[in-house]
Amino acid sequence: MPIVVDIDVMLAKRKMSVGELAERVGITPANLAVLKNGRAKAVRFTTLAALCDVLECQPGDLLRWEGVEG
Repeated sequence: MPIVVDIDVMLAKRKMSVGELAERVGITPANLAVLKNGRAKAVRFTTLAALCDVLECQPGDLLRWEGVEG
């Protein structure tokens, strides 16, 4: 997948656990794990906005494009 999810990086910078982030964002830890491990097929803008709000970051801090797989 050419889109890489860097939620782990922001969690480490904010010294926050996955469980705390999931609770504050309002999603299940299992759904957050699917997203952070790059297995999600989509993410709602409302979820992305909530992640950015809680982590005090921009969408580009959580998602990056690594190009087309070859």
